[in-house]
Amino acid sequence: MSGAGGTTPARLLIRASGDIPVDTPRVPAREAARHELSKPMYHENDPNPFQRALDHVWTWIGDLLSSASGAAPGGPAGLIVLVLIVIALIAALLWRLGTPQRGQRTADALFENGPRSAPEHRAAAEAHAAAGRWNQAVQERMRAIVRSLEERTLLDPRPGRTADEAAVEAGRTLPAHAARLRAAAREFDDVTYGGRSAGQQAYLTVRALDLDLESATPELTGALRGAAE
Repeated sequence: MSGAGGTTPARLLIRASGDIPVDTPRVPAREAARHELSKPMYHENDPNPFQRALDHVWTWIGDLLSSASGAAPGGPAGLIVLVLIVIALIAALLWRLGTPQRGQRTADALFENGPRSAPEHRAAAEAHAAAGRWNQAVQERMRAIVRSLEERTLLDPRPGRTADEAAVEAGRTLPAHAARLRAAAREFDDVTYGGRSAGQQAYLTVRALDLDLESATPELTGALRGAAE
């Protein structure tokens, strides 16, 4: 309060129980009010820590979008156009490249359901083809090719072999069919890991390779050719 001879520190008047005004300094009064407001009864409806954290996140996202819309040409409308362009570019890239391949394939990438004979894989392939399930038909026909080569001892049976590995190994023994084997392996990988869809022609191509390989004879290497002579 102000006096005639100058000013005095601001004080609060608090009535004591006897209705006698009590002159209390400002700092102790503030501490008393803070202590009073810290009581649980005043915070029963406060949001929990998770809700407060979520509110902070939404506030941060809102501020970020506001800043971006202010910086983007055309304001909020320009920001929306930019977001749509980015989404379209990502969609086009995924369509062109296919879905990302798994970082680590299963231990038995080619034969996922255990060992089966080549005729069994061929029968499964024909059943899928008859139903128009071309992806599964291509997969089973490629498995029939590899299993047939293993059964003819042109490939060593090896769990965990991939289609690519089988094509490369078989191509050394059957060099006349090496390019077609690699193409069939790529088709298998595309439909199994790349998210692509095969068609009837893709299946017929792999099927024709399987039929041709049944009568194919291995080409002897230099060492084996000399031993045979």
